[in-house]
Amino acid sequence: MREWKVAGGLLADERGLLLVANTRRNGSIDWTTPGGVVDAGESSIEALGREVAEETGLLVPSWERLCWTVSVAFVEMEMTLDVEVHLAESFSGDLVIDDPDGIVTAAEFADRQGVAARLEGAARWVAEPLGDWMAGTWSDVRHYDYAAHGSRPSELRAERRNP
Repeated sequence: MREWKVAGGLLADERGLLLVANTRRNGSIDWTTPGGVVDAGESSIEALGREVAEETGLLVPSWERLCWTVSVAFVEMEMTLDVEVHLAESFSGDLVIDDPDGIVTAAEFADRQGVAARLEGAARWVAEPLGDWMAGTWSDVRHYDYAAHGSRPSELRAERRNP
């Protein structure tokens, strides 16, 4: 069983919420919050700070809190994904796209409508929590649990396993 751990960051200011465009191997683009894979020996917060800086050039001196977690079991692919999404207390720097992995190819601050537009067609485990957050932030930590069925990314069907 392959296991992935990912950390994502909510960076928001008067311009809106920062989203990044992730260009996939097949040329498709997924919009998400900035973040990435947590490497062995790294905490989620360490990985998140590193990934945000690498992908966007922005520095986050501290994270205010954990907002939600996501667990996805990719049943036929024998893989799991665990995600933590944290809210930045503040951030600084100039927005510069220079992802060493070459995945993040663009970034923009988006208002509620812009976020909704960018999430059209996104994986349910990305779109649903972020859509809920944009509809009205909350102070507790929420958990989203999904099972994804299908053997190729283009075929995946996700069902939520918790209310």
